[in-house]
Amino acid sequence: MKNHNFTKEQFDLFNERIEGHLKKPGPIMPTLHDAQHIFGCIPLEIQKIISEKLNVSVSKINGIVTFYAHFSLEPKGKYVIGVCLGTACFVKGSQQILDAAMKELKIKQGETTSDGLFTLQATRCIGACGLAPVFLIGDDVFAISNAKQIVEEIRKIRDREAGVSNEN
Repeated sequence: MKNHNFTKEQFDLFNERIEGHLKKPGPIMPTLHDAQHIFGCIPLEIQKIISEKLNVSVSKINGIVTFYAHFSLEPKGKYVIGVCLGTACFVKGSQQILDAAMKELKIKQGETTSDGLFTLQATRCIGACGLAPVFLIGDDVFAISNAKQIVEEIRKIRDREAGVSNEN
């Protein structure tokens, strides 16, 4: 089992949020959203706490966590890159975009870079079919894109994070 090094402050905040959710109907989803936000992931150790506090089986909690793409068992990178593989995007070349990102980041889809900077995900349709192919970095949508563009965006972020100026 991976040691996630969660802090006492994170647990205190999480317990406070759970107490608030217990006062309302349907506390599971809000609790899971809080867990994802506070801890950056919802590993088994957090699922067990949720199970105990909400009196819901760990298997039910795990089923929800593993079903929804928003939730993650492992921490996601600072920048989450999603490449749409919906039909319109796929037909217009999104697989090549995903392949270029995997090559540039040296990870497979679903993985996070060792420096914790990037998580790469293949996504289902994001509802921007008229702009296909698209990819996202965080909440930013890159439309009518290509493999070269995703590599350029990844390199810009790396440079920015390293403090490298791209100005002439």
